[in-house]
Amino acid sequence: MKWRYLLVVAIAFGFYAGLVMAQADCNQLSGDDKTTCENINRDLTDLQNLLNSKNEEKSKIVAKLKSIQSQINTATAKLKLTEANIKDRSEKVSTQYLILSVKIREMYMRLRSQPLWISLFSTMNMGEVRRELAYRQDSNEADKQMIVSLVSEIGKLEADKKALEKQKLQLAKLQADLDAQNAVFQKVIKEISTKIAVLSARQEQLIAEKLGSLNLPTSLGGGTLSCTDDRKIDPGFSNAFAFYTYGIPHRVGMDQYGAYGRAKTGQSAEDILKAYFDNFEFVSGKEGETVKVNGKNEFGQSFNNESMNIEEYLKHLHEMPASWDSKALQAQAIAARSYALSEQRSKGWLYPSQKDQVVKKEMNSQSWIDAVTATKGKIMAQGGQAIKAWYASTSGGYTFNSGDVWSRNTSYTKRLRDTSGNVSNFGDLQSQAYSKDSPCFYSAQGWRTQYNKSAWLKSEEVADIVNVLLLAQKDSSTQTHLSQVDKPNPDGTDTWDAGKVQQELRSRGTTPYTNVSGVSVSADFGIGKVTNVTVSGDAGSQTFSANDFVNYFNLRAPANIQIVGPLFNIEKK
Repeated sequence: MKWRYLLVVAIAFGFYAGLVMAQADCNQLSGDDKTTCENINRDLTDLQNLLNSKNEEKSKIVAKLKSIQSQINTATAKLKLTEANIKDRSEKVSTQYLILSVKIREMYMRLRSQPLWISLFSTMNMGEVRRELAYRQDSNEADKQMIVSLVSEIGKLEADKKALEKQKLQLAKLQADLDAQNAVFQKVIKEISTKIAVLSARQEQLIAEKLGSLNLPTSLGGGTLSCTDDRKIDPGFSNAFAFYTYGIPHRVGMDQYGAYGRAKTGQSAEDILKAYFDNFEFVSGKEGETVKVNGKNEFGQSFNNESMNIEEYLKHLHEMPASWDSKALQAQAIAARSYALSEQRSKGWLYPSQKDQVVKKEMNSQSWIDAVTATKGKIMAQGGQAIKAWYASTSGGYTFNSGDVWSRNTSYTKRLRDTSGNVSNFGDLQSQAYSKDSPCFYSAQGWRTQYNKSAWLKSEEVADIVNVLLLAQKDSSTQTHLSQVDKPNPDGTDTWDAGKVQQELRSRGTTPYTNVSGVSVSADFGIGKVTNVTVSGDAGSQTFSANDFVNYFNLRAPANIQIVGPLFNIEKK
């Protein structure tokens, strides 16, 4: 257990940024102790490098802290086992001590008994004399061995008890040092957090307007999806980068293409809805309800507060291709009926468009009407009331709670990895996602008139976006100058072009990028979000949080090119 003392020294001198890391000498140890020592030394070094780097990341620092704490916890658990073992040995020694007292008394009695030579003149024959002699010798020898063993065990036990107390003190010191340094790290993390550049309200509005210009459908009610696979387009230059997003907004509730994929595997309508929603029950008997429809749909048709029976309303609904599997259509009918009754109850009417649900003057086809009839009056409910059963065309393999997207938590929406198996990489996702057949499952969003109307960006354009983020983090007062250069500045001032941004970075002691050679992401495939983006180029390698990178990409990228979701990847040609 000597490693604990050595690590106390290592921690005491090694945790502060800018100091030389003192390392425990693991070569003095062996076995598990040496392995543990080397592991913690390595983690301490990694942690020191994180703090000294230009790209400190809260998640990595916290992960290292947790790793070191976990190793200390493991050592503490082992120490408790040692303590329990010593306690057990002490109890056994106490029992053996009682036996020892008896043996000493027996030995004493034998030594005080009649001398063996007297027996030679007694009636005993020589055979009996030899047996008596052998018995006494064996008994004395056995008793001596027991006494020697017990005395040795008592001595060893006392030494182990002292060592245990020393180890407990050392481990407590190690934990105290880690706690103290954790406080230092929290201060560092807070300082790091303050470096994150926050978009202004006007910039956030600009990004929202830019997203709106893409005219991405929220559901299939707007017609056939028309996402383009830019991988098939030659922009006429290289190195070229395109930022591909999985799915399109809003990713809450039922994924329509996911329902299609699940139906093809044999899942029932109820199975499909149970996959996408939580904490609800199926309730029947709502076929007598009425709704009001008001407004204009995507096809130029107007409704003027028209009152409709819920079943009749649904027959005019156009939200899913009627050619799809009947189980998917029935799931859609139940979700749409639930949504309509929930909205009618909350605001008293419904839009006939994707603002609510797409309704036409014309009835839908017979296969859709059959799905409505098969689910007549059936809804998803909580406490007898219909839930607002949102749905979207393509989630991209993951759905989210409503609070993740709109800051409005609901107990019936949930985070879901919408795949048929485990996912550990993008390849797994693209082969196992239920919505993989959607043309918008994996696509780059946005385009410009040049470069074959694609979303491909040049290396120097990506470099400029990275430089803008670096400058915003370096000096937040520059943000009003950092919007995209091909549109009027929303803050009423001059927009700095790529050269000016590079100049401003140099004046603040930061080397700008002029070219980017690679962009990669780290993703959490459990919840479906990119966590970090790493950029490599002529100014070295930089890692950014996904949130910061997406914000400034969407602020600076030309035309209406956008990253439109939490999970994305980079294509290069």
